[in-house]
Amino acid sequence: MNHPTNVVLLDLDGTLTKSDGGIIASVIKTFEELGRPVPDDAELRRFIGPAIIESLRRNHVPEDQLEHAIAIYRSYYADKAVFDDPNEPSAKVPGRLVNVVFPGIREQLVALRNDGYYLALASCKPEYQCLPICEHFHLTELLDGIYGASTDNSRLDKDQVIRYCFESIGFDPAAGDKALMIGDRYTDIEGARACGVDTIGCRWGYAPAGEMEEHGVYEIIETPDQIEEAVNRYFAK
Repeated sequence: MNHPTNVVLLDLDGTLTKSDGGIIASVIKTFEELGRPVPDDAELRRFIGPAIIESLRRNHVPEDQLEHAIAIYRSYYADKAVFDDPNEPSAKVPGRLVNVVFPGIREQLVALRNDGYYLALASCKPEYQCLPICEHFHLTELLDGIYGASTDNSRLDKDQVIRYCFESIGFDPAAGDKALMIGDRYTDIEGARACGVDTIGCRWGYAPAGEMEEHGVYEIIETPDQIEEAVNRYFAK
């Protein structure tokens, strides 16, 4: 990594891809297998963004069932091809591929790369799941690095993922390196702030009304085609 470098950290779910269908379907299967009441629609949407263990706890899954619940969720999300593929009708895919890239995202990533930014995916989704998703949707070649949570919960929250990313790429503020987070949930805003980084919020994502403002987002943009302009404006200040 050459210094100084401007790093753009990118969330995955609700920022680069519309992933609610696969996440919610996998969550429903998890609660059904546990024999517990399925959360209502508003609560199901809140599963998008935070680590799965946090959302399960919030929905009163007992501590002694969490490990089993996570295993069920991951089996449907990563392995069991039981859901309809939105990109290829008649095909069945695991939950992580019930997913589409938001229109305009690829063009924005190309533009940011051309502008000289280092683009790093920083997701609370386990890294082993981020990698095949990015590969499947041809995002890998548009990113400089892909960083996610660990499977053992030792790297779980957004701030931990961002620090892992920074350590991996040799990010050094003392050498003039700067960073900016692009995301759609409070987890992005709070995690980035803990690392001394501002967040540009994505209105097209999954934040409930008012959430990003309440958590002190730096700026909110309405559509993906505004990303490059907002990033350039931020780093020019």
